[in-house]
Amino acid sequence: MTLSDKAFALLQYPLPHHAISRLAGSLADCDSPRLKNALISTFIKRFNVDMREAFEPDYRAYATFNDFFTRALKDGVRPIGEGLISPADGTLSQYGRLAAGELVQAKGHHFSARALLGGDATLAETFTGGSYATVYLSPRDYHRVHMPVTGTLRETIYVPGRLFSVNQATAAYVPNLFARNERLVCLFDTANGPLAVVLVGAMIVATIETVWAGQVTPLAGTPQRTRLDTPVTLEKGAELGRFKLGSTVVMCTANPVAFGDFATDAKVQMGEGLGQTAAL
Repeated sequence: MTLSDKAFALLQYPLPHHAISRLAGSLADCDSPRLKNALISTFIKRFNVDMREAFEPDYRAYATFNDFFTRALKDGVRPIGEGLISPADGTLSQYGRLAAGELVQAKGHHFSARALLGGDATLAETFTGGSYATVYLSPRDYHRVHMPVTGTLRETIYVPGRLFSVNQATAAYVPNLFARNERLVCLFDTANGPLAVVLVGAMIVATIETVWAGQVTPLAGTPQRTRLDTPVTLEKGAELGRFKLGSTVVMCTANPVAFGDFATDAKVQMGEGLGQTAAL
């Protein structure tokens, strides 16, 4: 990392994260054809977005920038692999065992499962000895999040927090990044034991949505724990939720995963097999 990376990370501390993000969200929801088409076309060129994969390849057909950003893909462009799959397109920034109840954020930075999951020690203990994987979604990536295995949702925990950027520069210099940003913890029962899928908010991520509750954030600045009266079962590869502007997904499994041999910061796609557990 460079000095400019460090400066970028440190300069975020005094910024009004939520105000900036809500303003960006309002702009992204603007339906003025001239403005939204200019935003979308500029974004496609800047980040080299491959619209050939999109269900609707004509950027002018999207009602707003957010509709474009959360666009659906054509059927079949993300085949579903074996075992535990990547829940999203992005960079597999970290993965491994939760032997001591800690996850690696970046070189020299660790954070606890307890903090990530909202401070519940009993819940965190469920995942001790299991595994974790972190997928960072860059601006050019497909921004819908899918199920890594088939599971039944039993509870969600909304955890308020800051909205630091979650790119590599910030991860290298902001301690406990994923445990201090606003996030939604989704807790599933699966054939492989409990699974936590954590949708982490970030700078200019105006909202997080789920398929069962619609828009989840922004909420009031207090934790909110919700148990579902009617269980929601989602098949492996089914859509779970989406980010309106990019962020990170952290998965925690109660049982260990034998991950494949991935290079540092490997690019992965939704549906790509990440590893196997004994019950898979």
